[in-house]
Amino acid sequence: MSGNALFAIHCAATFAMSGIIWFVQIVHYPLMAEFPPARFGEIERRHCDLTGFVVAPLMLAEISTLGLLLLGGMGGFWFLASAALLAPVWLSTFLLQVPAHRALLRGWDPAAHSRLVATNWIRTACWTLRSLALGAILVK
Repeated sequence: MSGNALFAIHCAATFAMSGIIWFVQIVHYPLMAEFPPARFGEIERRHCDLTGFVVAPLMLAEISTLGLLLLGGMGGFWFLASAALLAPVWLSTFLLQVPAHRALLRGWDPAAHSRLVATNWIRTACWTLRSLALGAILVK
């Protein structure tokens, strides 16, 4: 696969995740507070399963194409800045969001929900900045 094709896939995955994360941050996570408490754990389970089905392939495409592009010698300020922002996305996902979701699987927990919404801004900011950095490369 050519470097251009890898870069196109990388950009598409990043741009898709940027859109998804903004929807989740502004719409979906806040609406979780309105889920019926008696069914919260069941709805949270469906959220985790369905969201994973959508975002896992995109996140894996994003990280794998990044690795291949770096191994292929792609560099430059905007690309490397964008690449560096993927580390906090993955760290935040596994150290902050996944534990909050695990707590919410047991049922409605206002503190876990607040942590989820607040800490998800890390991923929202990083994916947004990644998109802007990759967009700067495309504009050049």
